[in-house]
This record gives sequence, structure tokens and C-alpha cells, in this order.
Amino acid sequence: MRSASALYRLLGDEARLRLLRVLSRERLNVTELTGVLGLAQSGVSRHLGLLKDAGLVREERDGGFSYYRVAPALDAGPLADVLRGQFAESTSDAAVRADDARLQEVLRLRKENFDAHAGPDTRDARQLVPGRSWAAWSRALGLLMPRLTVADLGCGEGYLTMEAARWAARVIAVDRSDAVLKRARELARRRRVSNVIWKKGELERLPVKDRAVDVAMLSQALHHAHDPARAVAEAVRVTAPGGRVLVLDLRAHDEDWVRAKLGDRRLGFADDELAQLMTAGGLLDVKVGVGARKPGDPFTVLIAAGTRRQQGQ
Repeated sequence: MRSASALYRLLGDEARLRLLRVLSRERLNVTELTGVLGLAQSGVSRHLGLLKDAGLVREERDGGFSYYRVAPALDAGPLADVLRGQFAESTSDAAVRADDARLQEVLRLRKENFDAHAGPDTRDARQLVPGRSWAAWSRALGLLMPRLTVADLGCGEGYLTMEAARWAARVIAVDRSDAVLKRARELARRRRVSNVIWKKGELERLPVKDRAVDVAMLSQALHHAHDPARAVAEAVRVTAPGGRVLVLDLRAHDEDWVRAKLGDRRLGFADDELAQLMTAGGLLDVKVGVGARKPGDPFTVLIAAGTRRQQGQ
């Protein structure tokens, strides 16, 4: 009875139940679990230690990493039945849906990382192409680009800015947050990137002159805008005639938890809605298509592009 009481106290914690639910679906390391659960790494490690001591979780070493999965004791028996039933009933819970969405993102990143999934026990050897890298492909394509002036609007911590700076003559990076811009500047300093101009400003009122850039990019920024139509119009304003506006954003979804967790103002955009925003902003030849989509992932990335009208058009 004492042992059963200790076990039930251990399972009487929401974070540990969420952790067990995720590990019942996928083997993960501590860093990945931190990203999925949104908890501090120290807390995840502590919960894992308790669950491991209780025989509910086991640790596995693979390629220099420690991964965790549910122990065989949870694959069968009355406790397994109870937990499976509870997990099945909780699928509509906001926290659980958030965990599932972040798990899909972690798995997507893992799939694109050769070091993480290449090994002798890889299940699908056809996917193993040593040296394959989406980052390398994007940088290779950048070498084909002319030396343009680019605006990264809603640049965040500057990762896309750094990529654009590889091939652009100059990048103007704009974000509303002083703290975020500070981290972006530090990233540029570490990478010795000197062709970026950092500016603080809102998407709806850009601190950039008319017709100042050849390409204006809004990558996962439009759903944060107070007024998306105004943000697109501003992107068009700062783009030279004949220049291009590129938008990467989420297709409309119903994951309402992103409002509180990530500060999203909009739950994505319908394809036609995004096309209309860009056409109404003064762009021609607008094209909208899927940039990334994975079965089971609630988030689909849309890519939209259009050309600013030339004079007389």
C-alpha cells in the first residue's frame, strides 16, 4: 500500500502526466522535452529523474545523446490502461493540444537534422543522404540572387536576416522590441555580419523610406500585426516599383493556445484572404501556395509573393 500511495502521489502532478503522455508517443531527449512542454530544463530533468526512479521511464543512449521513453511497465497492465484512457480523453485540452503542436515541430526539426536521425538503426534508410541540408540548399540558391537591398520586417532575433545578409547587398531589419533587436545585433556581431541596418518600429508604420528596397519579407510576422492589411501596405510602400514582397505565414488554424503562449493576434490566414491582402496592398501577379506541411501537424506554412506595380500599371 505504501508503494501504491507513492506511485499515485507521483502521478498526481500535471507536468509529469504531460511528460508521460508525450513519451508514450515518441522517444525524446531533455532538450526536445523542454521545447515540447514549455518547462525549464531543470524541471524536466527533475521530473524525468522521479519517473525513472519509479520505473515508469527508461533512459537510452544513442549517438552521444540520452533519450527517454516510457518503460515496459507502462505498455501493459491496469496502470497502462488507466493512463491510456486518460490521455485519450485529454486530446481536446488546450495544454495537450499545445504539447502536440510543439511535438510536431520538434520532430520536423529532428528530421531535418542529419546528426539527430542518422545512425545504424535508422528506420528509413532511403531518407539518409549524407550532407543533405535545407539550410545549405537555401544558401546555395541565395548565390543565384543579384545583390539586392532587402527588408526583413518583423525580424525577431535575426536568423532569417543573417541568411539574407549572405547574398543581399544590404538588409534593413525592423522589429518592435528593443530586447529582441539587442539579441539580433549580438548575433550579427558574433557572425561578423556588417551589412545589416537595424531599426525599431511597428509593421504598420515602418521606419523605412518609400521605395527603399528591392525585396520586402514578412516571415511569420503578419499574424502578430495589429492590422495585417496595413502591414502589407507598408511593405509595398517601402518596395521599389517592380520589386517583390514575400510573405511566409500560417494557414488558418484553430490552435487558440498560441495567443497566450506566443502572442499571436491572428490564427493564420486563409489562402484567398492572404492573396486578397496582397492584391489590395497594390501587388500584381500574386501567388499563394503551401511552403511546408506535415501530416498530423496543425500548422501549415503558406508562401505568398507579389510584384509592386510599375508606374503606369
